[in-house]
Amino acid sequence: MRRVIGLAVLAAVLSMGLMLTGGGVRAQTAEEAVRKVPEYHLGSGDKIRVITFGEQELTGEFFVSGDGKVSLPLIGDLDALGLTVPEFQHRVELALKQGYLKEPRVSVEVLTYRPFYILGEVKNPGTYPYTNGLTVMNAVATAGGFTYRANIHKVYIKRQDTKDETSYRLDPTTPVAPGDTIRIAERLF
Repeated sequence: MRRVIGLAVLAAVLSMGLMLTGGGVRAQTAEEAVRKVPEYHLGSGDKIRVITFGEQELTGEFFVSGDGKVSLPLIGDLDALGLTVPEFQHRVELALKQGYLKEPRVSVEVLTYRPFYILGEVKNPGTYPYTNGLTVMNAVATAGGFTYRANIHKVYIKRQDTKDETSYRLDPTTPVAPGDTIRIAERLF
């Protein structure tokens, strides 16, 4: 009887999923089981387009540098690291209002996101360009598919802004964010 109860508890924990933390493994809550990609924050390597309406010479494509700055005409270097696109857009407008333009209207869009990384039991691990709407299954396909040893039921993902990786059930809709590191583990059996 004890063995049946123990197996039932183990099955319940496994069906909820597991979460890896720096201190070990813990069960995921229902909210954690559905992985959400947070609002995008600019980071080194992103390529953006800044459009200043009516001011062609202030419009262009720019990179977020290694130190998290964007060098813009007239304004110079502006911090962009960790800002959302609307926050950076507002920062550009404020900078242009300080002696350059009366009522600047600025639009900012991300042209090229920083890459994602995939390793473990895929045929071609490495760095790949991020595309909007990327899922773990798309990422695996980009990396040549699973190896024959791959655990096709679980994936480990480490976000760029965290130090621990999290375990998720491998689902075709599990999203990937720019800068994520995806690890496909080896199956036990």
